Amino acid sequence: MAKKSLTRRNKKRERISLLLREKRKKLISIASDENILFEARLAAQTKISEMPRDASYTRQRRRCGLTGRPRGNLRKFGMSRIAVRELASWGQIPGLIKSSW
Repeated sequence: MAKKSLTRRNKKRERISLLLREKRKKLISIASDENILFEARLAAQTKISEMPRDASYTRQRRRCGLTGRPRGNLRKFGMSRIAVRELASWGQIPGLIKSSW
């Protein structure tokens, strides 16, 4: 089980990222557009740098919904491979069966 502080920190980053996603995306498009004046692009870049670092999507970590495990996560289920395997062996995930050939 992951430390609660780590999962809370990740949730906080997700919340901040969601709040500022549109504004950040707009500023990035202005800063990278070469048809706009240099001064406007520079102003957009400084506004991006003044935003909180946690507003960036890359600061988030995909974690298991049950255990908080940071590695070996399956996006389809939102859980770690270990949690998926345990739930699948108990028959708790509908439609998921163990493969055999």
